[in-house]
Amino acid sequence: MTGSGWLAVAGLGPGDEALITPEVSAALARASDVIGYIPYVARIAQRSGLTLHASDNRVEIDRATHALRLAAAGRRVVIVSSGDPGVFAMAAALFEAVEDGPKAWRALDIRVLPGITAMLAASARAGAPLGHDFCAINLSDNLKPWPLIEKRIALAAEADFAIAFYNPRSRARPDGLDRAFAVLREHGAEERPMLFARAVTTPEEVLHVVPLSQARGDMADMRTMVIAGSSRTRTIDRPGTPFLYTPRSAR
Repeated sequence: MTGSGWLAVAGLGPGDEALITPEVSAALARASDVIGYIPYVARIAQRSGLTLHASDNRVEIDRATHALRLAAAGRRVVIVSSGDPGVFAMAAALFEAVEDGPKAWRALDIRVLPGITAMLAASARAGAPLGHDFCAINLSDNLKPWPLIEKRIALAAEADFAIAFYNPRSRARPDGLDRAFAVLREHGAEERPMLFARAVTTPEEVLHVVPLSQARGDMADMRTMVIAGSSRTRTIDRPGTPFLYTPRSAR
């Protein structure tokens, strides 16, 4: 990144500091300002010459606009997201702000620095449930209506994708995951394996694999990645949590 001011949107990975990429670490070491949601900014160590800007989760466009103004003023800015910044995170909000903002912002030095997103970390912990065709669906209806979410789940089930569910359940949305399970059951997915991967790569990590017939919404919270297997997803019994994988061959 060259010039006096620049802006990077960086993914901090799923939780383990070892999974932050060297590229992201280098950008953070050079930054004059770090901006992001409160718990993500809390992961950044304070140092001389660095200003931390923490904000609430529902002000993404305001956060992006603030970052762009700082970069335009010559600051070295990193917007932090968990996982990968391009997956249900800040990169899209940033470019929305660029498109709607002053034309001069389009000439700024802007980079998106990838990270390990939660569905890949969860999949790796369990084995390889995303080993064949899959999709990701965010169950939050803050930015899109529930009927659209339901339609996408139904079409993904009909197409026999494995499905990674982001933001599966919160206090404001206690029934969304059960509603998603109901859609899957309507499409004959009753015995597909379901992975509940909570706080992956952290000391609080817990993995559970159950068939959809035994899955309940209260088995997840906002720190849980839920992966629904396809009809081809298989389990391999072993001590503890079984291995879970979707073969690439037509088995």
